[in-house]
Amino acid sequence: MLRVQKIIGRLFHIVEELERRFPGRHFTLDGHIVGSLGEVFAEERYKLTLLPSSNKTHDARKGSRLIQIKATQRGCVAISSEPQHLIVLKLQPTGVFEEVYNGPGDRVWHTLKGKKRPKNGQYQVRLSTLRSIMQGVSGRERIV
Repeated sequence: MLRVQKIIGRLFHIVEELERRFPGRHFTLDGHIVGSLGEVFAEERYKLTLLPSSNKTHDARKGSRLIQIKATQRGCVAISSEPQHLIVLKLQPTGVFEEVYNGPGDRVWHTLKGKKRPKNGQYQVRLSTLRSIMQGVSGRERIV
């Protein structure tokens, strides 16, 4: 067996273990894994209750607050609707998540006003924009 095949096989074993540990979340290697890892990290870090997978707009709740969770390894995230609250995480190559944004969703959504909606319905928001908006978010507005 080729070395790369062995490595890929280990990835599939890790995916199986994650899906057993977090029922209802999919960690497929075709694009779901970073998002699902972000969701289960946020669940544990912020003590959230995850909503069913593929729920429209929001991924979790804490008390009465509905939360959209976005995770990426890149320099932007895609948003298609206005969340009540938004948490954006960047997955570092070390496996550590960096909190980029944790605040009201309307502040981010407001930056998209007047922009033409992309064909796929998802606006791209740069992490640098989110970091800038985050500077104006008070501690009381964050999920802790």
